[in-house]
Amino acid sequence: MERLGKLIHGIIRFIFCDLLKMREDAPFLKGFEQFIKFGIVGVSNTILSYVLYLLSIFTFQKLGIFSEIDYLLAQVIGFVLSVLWSFYWNNKYVFDREENSERNLLQALAKTYASYAFTGLILNSVLSVIWVEVFQLSKLIVPVINLFFNVPINFLLNKFWAFHSKAKESK
Repeated sequence: MERLGKLIHGIIRFIFCDLLKMREDAPFLKGFEQFIKFGIVGVSNTILSYVLYLLSIFTFQKLGIFSEIDYLLAQVIGFVLSVLWSFYWNNKYVFDREENSERNLLQALAKTYASYAFTGLILNSVLSVIWVEVFQLSKLIVPVINLFFNVPINFLLNKFWAFHSKAKESK
């Protein structure tokens, strides 16, 4: 993941600084780079969540347990573990702590779960009802459309709320 981060950094710097002649210290660049990295973590999160969902379903079926609610338990397992995965990678590579600042990891983890719950459960549900019931869009494409809203909102919640670092007080 670290090599991928360096590759993304190099590509963004090449495009914006070398080709477009933007200043290397432009605030936009760091935020854009974070957004791209956040998106990559999000793709891996989505894949992991789905794999965990399938593994859980198959495990429950093999063991003959939870047959009526296996998909719901599998969804919870996928959500809990994939958000933990996202938290780890976002904390390590996307939203690095500023120098002379500190971050409460348990608080950041709780806020990460809250932001994913908001965008993944609440916002997703509200938008889905609007797209399907009001605009008569296909249920099959609604999750893809929701990504255009959920990803930027989740990025902003994580950047400015969950992973926001506080400056250390001078003694």
